[in-house]
Amino acid sequence: MNFEQILPFLKNGGKAVRTQGWGDAENFVKLYDTLQLADGQKLEVTPYFLIHVSGEGEGYSMWSPTPCDVLANDWQVVD
Repeated sequence: MNFEQILPFLKNGGKAVRTQGWGDAENFVKLYDTLQLADGQKLEVTPYFLIHVSGEGEGYSMWSPTPCDVLANDWQVVD
């Protein structure tokens, strides 16, 4: 799939990954539009992508698609 095809899945809360262009550390990308505070309050925010990575520095990082990501045809929905 290309990024144009995967974007509706991301907008609906899904996760996606590139199968060829990334290394094994990048597990998935997800789009967020809310933040939950420690007291349980949810804040609506400008939508943003996070990428989940494993290995050294494991966790989440801000992510923006590169031109290569946008033009790639190796996107896949993940569970």
